[in-house]
Amino acid sequence: MQREAVLESALLAMERKGLATITLAHVAEETGMTVESLQLFWPNKEAIIYDALRYHSQQIETHRRQLLLDDTLSDEQKLLARYKTLTECVAQQRYPGCLFIAACSFWPDAEDPIHQLATEQKRAAWEYTHTLLNRLDVDDPAMVADQMELVLEGCLSKLLVKRHQEDVDTAARLAQDILRFAQCRKAGALT
Repeated sequence: MQREAVLESALLAMERKGLATITLAHVAEETGMTVESLQLFWPNKEAIIYDALRYHSQQIETHRRQLLLDDTLSDEQKLLARYKTLTECVAQQRYPGCLFIAACSFWPDAEDPIHQLATEQKRAAWEYTHTLLNRLDVDDPAMVADQMELVLEGCLSKLLVKRHQEDVDTAARLAQDILRFAQCRKAGALT
C-alpha cells in the first residue's frame, strides 16, 4: 500500500474514532495492514497522527494555491470557497479540517509537534484570508481576517460535535455578512 493511501486511511480512522481514542490498531483495520507493518514506518499513534495531519495540511495548501490561481473565480468566491469544500466534505461524512482544531486541544503544549502543525495550519488559513481581503481592499483586513477565521474555527469546532450541514451554511452566511460589512465600512456607508 502506498504511503499516501495509508495516510488517507489514517485520516478516515481519525475522523471516525476521534483523535483522543485513535490507535494504531484502528489505522491497521482501516488499511487492512497489521499493526506491526505500520510500526515499521510509524512507531506509535502520535507519529502517524502527525504524518497524516502534515499530509492533509499539504493537500489544503495545494487547494488554496489552486484557488488563488483560478481566474474563473472572483476574490470573494475564493474567500468563501472553503464553505463549499466543507459542504462537499459533510456530504461525504468527512470532517478532516476539524482534526486540526481537535489536535490543539489534545496536544495543548505549544512545543508539541502536533500542536505546532495544527497552529501552522491555522496561520496558513489566516494568511490566505488576509491575502484575499487585501486584494478586495476591505477596511482593516487584519481584523476582518481575524473575524472570518474565528467563524471558520467555530464552524469546525461545532462540526466536531454535531456534524450538521446547517452549521456550515450558517458560518458561510456569517462570513459573507462580515465581508459585506467590511466593504460597506471601506466605502464609508457606515460612518
